[in-house]
Amino acid sequence: MTTAKALGLAFRFSLREMRGGLRGFLIFLTCITLGVAAIGGVNSVARSITAGVASQGQVLLGGDLRFQLNQREATADEAAYLESLGALSRSANMRSMVRLPDGADQSLAEVKAVDAAYPLFGALETAPALSREDLFGETGGVYGAAAADLLLERLGLKVGDRVMLGNAVFELRATIVNEPDAISEGFGFAPRLMVSLEGLRASGLIQPGSLVEHAYKIRLPDGVSEARLADIRTEAGEKFPQAGWSIRTRSNAAPALSANIERFSQFLTLVGLTALVVGGVGVANAVRAYLDGKRAVIATFKSLGASGGFVFTVYLVQILLIAAIGVAIGLVLGALMPFAAAAALASVIPVPAEGGVYPGALAMGALFGFLVTLTFALLPLGRARNVPATALFREMGFGGGLPKLGYIAAAGGLAALLAALAVWFSSDRRLALIFVGAAVFSFIVLRVVGLGVQWLARRSPRVRSTALRLALGNIHRPGALTPSVVLSLGLGLTLLVTLALIDGNLRRQISGSLPKDAPNFFFVDIQPTEVDAFADLMAREAPGGKLVRVPMLRGRVMALNGVEVQKLDVPPAGAWVLRGDRGLTYAKNLPENSTLSAGEWWPPDYQGEPLVSFSAQEGGELGLKLGDTVTVNVLGRNVTAKIASFREVKWESMGINFVMVFSPNTFAGAPHSWLATLLTPGTGTADDARVLNAVTRAFPAVTSVRVKDALEVINHLIDQLGTAIRVAAGVALVASVLVLAGALAAGNRARIHDAVVLKTLGATRRTLIAAFSLEYMLIGLATAVFALAAGGVAAWFVVARVMKLPWLFLPEVAVVTLLIALVVTVGVGLVGTWRVLGHKAAPVLREL
Repeated sequence: MTTAKALGLAFRFSLREMRGGLRGFLIFLTCITLGVAAIGGVNSVARSITAGVASQGQVLLGGDLRFQLNQREATADEAAYLESLGALSRSANMRSMVRLPDGADQSLAEVKAVDAAYPLFGALETAPALSREDLFGETGGVYGAAAADLLLERLGLKVGDRVMLGNAVFELRATIVNEPDAISEGFGFAPRLMVSLEGLRASGLIQPGSLVEHAYKIRLPDGVSEARLADIRTEAGEKFPQAGWSIRTRSNAAPALSANIERFSQFLTLVGLTALVVGGVGVANAVRAYLDGKRAVIATFKSLGASGGFVFTVYLVQILLIAAIGVAIGLVLGALMPFAAAAALASVIPVPAEGGVYPGALAMGALFGFLVTLTFALLPLGRARNVPATALFREMGFGGGLPKLGYIAAAGGLAALLAALAVWFSSDRRLALIFVGAAVFSFIVLRVVGLGVQWLARRSPRVRSTALRLALGNIHRPGALTPSVVLSLGLGLTLLVTLALIDGNLRRQISGSLPKDAPNFFFVDIQPTEVDAFADLMAREAPGGKLVRVPMLRGRVMALNGVEVQKLDVPPAGAWVLRGDRGLTYAKNLPENSTLSAGEWWPPDYQGEPLVSFSAQEGGELGLKLGDTVTVNVLGRNVTAKIASFREVKWESMGINFVMVFSPNTFAGAPHSWLATLLTPGTGTADDARVLNAVTRAFPAVTSVRVKDALEVINHLIDQLGTAIRVAAGVALVASVLVLAGALAAGNRARIHDAVVLKTLGATRRTLIAAFSLEYMLIGLATAVFALAAGGVAAWFVVARVMKLPWLFLPEVAVVTLLIALVVTVGVGLVGTWRVLGHKAAPVLREL
């Protein structure tokens, strides 16, 4: 028979075999569906958001091009050049305090001042809808403003009320419904207050050295290509090499959001792949149980002359057809996720997700689904192929031996391909390699743990309790469920413990355990002429407090060792230092939150070439060493300094810390403001409110940030991320539970045999239930202990080594993990056991 005819015949037999339905494959289908839906859906949602950013780049950026300068406005020549490119809109952004006219209350706000041309794309929507003049115009010395609902809520205001910003009075004439280019301005810690540029200038907040971002957005003539945008960027850099502006185009409207979406989708994809791999164990169990039920059919095939290869093909086709059904259902669910996400994420991400079907993302999920099916189905299929018909007629099943080397090699090759594709599709290959290594290591270790549990059960002393003795025997007997249960439940629980400990440590670090020396306040934009008066005010209002003040500028890193940062291949861990603007300072003496790790500090009266002390961790990530040079642009001037030392910085102290601290002569004469922190031990919310009110009244241009308020905003973000992570981990745990149920179902035949024999010998239903419960409890307990150990080590590595944060093991996670393990194993086990105990003895005894 030719190969084509053999395949056709095998296909026909496969379809006939499947006429009885998909009984026994529900768990198989669910595992494949969950994994494929998770991978295809997460990537579809990520691509839908990316597509939304790309399709609305002009609206989100506010123009075709965006030039940003910090702490200074464009010079006459720079402004003339920008105006020559197309329609120009100017805006300014800064954080400042908005207060009631009587000074009774105040709130931090993200202030945005716009000109008459704003917005160049899209529309500013307010309630009520007003013209620009009616919204921002000045009447009788009072300027108009639009505010976010949250700002009105915090201050107990309504439309028509007045507030103070700096030295100017503003009337709240509308609330902001939609700010088209909000996402291009970056993450905001406070609610928005929008005013006119004239109003901001009247407030007196713009002073030399004030932390103001000046944005220049340009609308080019229609039809300008992306290549022309790139040429303009190059041209601007060549004409004004020391401008120090950051330039973004419509194709890169929200780089931070795009990068975060990519990272988050990659993480969730790996979690989804974990669920799929866990489901692979369920595939193996389902295939083994299915073939065990078909042993008489297989024996008949072989007795009638069918070759082992033909039998293998018949059942491989069946498995692939069933997998195709699971993949198809998963793809449908994955394709629907972008539409669901568009509504669910509308209040979280200010970018409309582009609903639609994303074939590439779905194809990735389908590919992983089929590969996992083949990888885990080959070994049980290989065992069935090689068992002779006589053994099938005589035995209860296929036994636990290994198949031929060819099947083992094929399964190993598919597993390697699966790992290679996981790394290939990942944007962060290092993270993907760690995941693959951890998955392989977990499989090996869990297998060892399963064997260890069986070894301990076998070596345990003889006990008097009949139920416990039966439980221990079931754990280590041939064909025991122990390895399958430990493997399936162990992977899901380990992932759950890891994520729970990371999440708990982050929350504790951010809000639950502030360092004792963490300041109560940060004060920004203190003018040099006000520094002493500000210190006097703090001495009066917080006599027991500790005030720390340092000069502060903003600057961009332009080059390292003379090489422009755009041309450097920088590792992801240190790339953030080179993105955007950094806070810079100078100091005569070593900052108190730092210790020198290499090099020497300059003398207090140093007047030589500019020097800089670099944070040791960030310097190491950038590959810097003593004697290297760093070029920064400050106020439109490039300054090159030599690295004189490296410092170990205690970032977790939440005090004043900088990546770069320069020698005092570096920025001699440069206008700048001051940054201060105030630590008031033992004070409460009322004391903080009093200090905040006093500062706002006396220094309206100073921005006050209460540390606890900022941490609440961050904690809210972690809540949103944590919810998504817990849902993803829940998918993996559900897959583990399904696999556990599949493992129990796969061993049902042997369980029924044991139960019937034991009942015939006098065992009661109560004794058997107790025995099975103890068995599942012991296996679940052993699995939970492993999950706590492995998950704890993984979480420690992420928190202590990757995030560089203090690590603490959380007992509540241990308790919850133990409870989940025991409830799941005993609960699922007893559900299956109840069905086993309900079988009549006679039919089983006749087959013995």
